[in-house]
Amino acid sequence: MLRNILLENILLPTGDLFLGTSFIKDLHYWRNKIAAMDTNELKALQQQRLHQLLQHASNTIPFYQKQDIQLTGNPYADIRNFPIMHKKLMKDNIDLLLIHDKNKMVVEKSSGSSGLQGEVYMTMQENRRYQAVQTFLWEWSGYRIGEPMMQTGMTLKRGFVKGVKDRLFQIHYVNAFELEYKKIANELQQAKKEGCKFFGGYASSLNVYAEVAIKEGIDMKFEGVMSWGDKLFEHYKTNLKNAFGNPMITELYGTTEGFQMTATCEMGHHHIMTPQTYIELLDKDGNDVKPGEIGHVVATRLDAFSFPLIRFHLGDLAIKEDETKTCACGRSFPLMQKIIGRDTDIVHTPSGKALIVHFFTGILEHFETIKQFRVVQKQRELIEIEYIKAKEFEPSTLQDISKTMFEKANEVFNIKYTEVDTIPNTPSGKPQIVQNFLTQKLV
Repeated sequence: MLRNILLENILLPTGDLFLGTSFIKDLHYWRNKIAAMDTNELKALQQQRLHQLLQHASNTIPFYQKQDIQLTGNPYADIRNFPIMHKKLMKDNIDLLLIHDKNKMVVEKSSGSSGLQGEVYMTMQENRRYQAVQTFLWEWSGYRIGEPMMQTGMTLKRGFVKGVKDRLFQIHYVNAFELEYKKIANELQQAKKEGCKFFGGYASSLNVYAEVAIKEGIDMKFEGVMSWGDKLFEHYKTNLKNAFGNPMITELYGTTEGFQMTATCEMGHHHIMTPQTYIELLDKDGNDVKPGEIGHVVATRLDAFSFPLIRFHLGDLAIKEDETKTCACGRSFPLMQKIIGRDTDIVHTPSGKALIVHFFTGILEHFETIKQFRVVQKQRELIEIEYIKAKEFEPSTLQDISKTMFEKANEVFNIKYTEVDTIPNTPSGKPQIVQNFLTQKLV
């Protein structure tokens, strides 16, 4: 494919040279070197990188220097002496976790789908390295850089740079907020005209597109579908296969904070990206769970040293797999038995528009006087929002939030705000940010 050759051999290497990054080099390393490693080589590489990270943090990062952690040389034992990094602890110690001027670094903020937003910093090189791993995993669906792709997302104002990138990479970018029936049908028809071969985005939004395609009888086929952001439920997969010609589906489990933790292969198994991430599955007391048991996901990124994320508590649940189990796909990456995650439900406006969790987080993340929130729907005509306010809160904030929601949804609907002192957690430790007590679907 000429466009792929042009991008991978000329344009992207030139961009790396200009930015001082190594996206293409890292992508080729994952494709050609890491993908070919056997189980022992992958284990050795992870151990080496974990040891280097812990040494670096203990000797260089002020927060960890204060912990006075004595290393023994066994990184799998040493890491247990490091504190578990919850989002609040991280936010309270951001300046002590950095070794560079944060104003000169890339800041990444999570969607806040837990109601609590994460904020991390990385160099441009570390950010591009994360993107290289993500691209490597997209390729499990058959994707190659530059092939036409429809993508759902939150960055609605693309701007000049993103607009140019979309054209170069042939990305048909669609709104993951406003999931209106007719608009979805039009977008699918437009993507078909543009020859989109792949479809990627938040799992719940992909499912709504699939439901509309089935209902409307739109003959749209994708070679591959890449899902991220929220849980890809089995009925979502069924809808995607039925709607889009049985594409290869790759479910990615990662975070905006720079983790690409697992991806599913053609056998449907979750493979752990051990060269990039060290994952612990822990019980409520912080002990390792046994294979087949559910544990809290605690992750350590192994290829970012400027703002080390060590034992980062995601608030998700997963089931541990036996380390000796292998996959028929032939890849040597170890397995995660199952990602539990959370059911990020969908609420509906009176006209039937579906509002996914990222609709709310993408708006409320800009209102810092709201500390935490939960969306509840018990009747079709009303959406309720429970919130915990910060000290600087003003009542006019709620009016501003409503105005923004109406603009994004292109519809006015009833919202009831209720101030609360606490928001109850799910078993994963996260509050369920969207809770729909209705059983209806979009179509």
